[in-house]
Amino acid sequence: MRTAAERVICVADAALAARGRFDWALSGGSTPAALYRLLASPGYAERVDWSRVHFFWSDERCVPPDHAESNFRMAREALLDAVAAPSSRIHRLEGELPPSAAAQRYEAELAGCFGVEPGSGFPAFDLILLGLGADGHTASLFPGSPALVETRRWVVANEVATLGATRLTFTLPLLNATRAALFLVAGADKAERLEQVVMNRADPPWPAQRVRPHGAEPDWLVDAEAGSRLGLPIEAAP
Repeated sequence: MRTAAERVICVADAALAARGRFDWALSGGSTPAALYRLLASPGYAERVDWSRVHFFWSDERCVPPDHAESNFRMAREALLDAVAAPSSRIHRLEGELPPSAAAQRYEAELAGCFGVEPGSGFPAFDLILLGLGADGHTASLFPGSPALVETRRWVVANEVATLGATRLTFTLPLLNATRAALFLVAGADKAERLEQVVMNRADPPWPAQRVRPHGAEPDWLVDAEAGSRLGLPIEAAP
């Protein structure tokens, strides 16, 4: 996980030097939580000017911010509170609202933060942190879900039939407009899908396979179990 922390700090340093702010879209899950806790720990926390970091979320469950399944709550407890992130820099998805309204409000929030209007382009994050589900999903872009065909919207309420639920999620065009995307993947249950995604061995492609920032490959940090089928040297995530 130290490698992932160093990667985040490196991107933050470059963004702060170039633009005076670091726009970072967070992910949910246990592996990112470990990264957030490390970044909040002594030896790491003081290496980032957290007052100039803008925090966003690439997806969220339709739950209140204090709910146990809230991605926002996890990040707040693991990182935001520990580094005293200014509330004006925290841009959460409002999962407690009706899903369509929450998606529209987040698009308006992004438009104000980035100075780009929906329909005229896409905000460019400095870094979007992502994970990989055993079913090939990333953010809340699940196989066969309606959001996968969206070409203009930035954020949508995505009905996921396999879960019987609606999730709020960034769309593929928004993910692919980022300056950098970093996947963190851990666990043997991800090995087969990771091989298919990284080696482009799925047709049609899995959602994670379609994340290509500006047409380039994203960065991957995976543990030995997840990368066991790749036959390549593995840079460990945990």
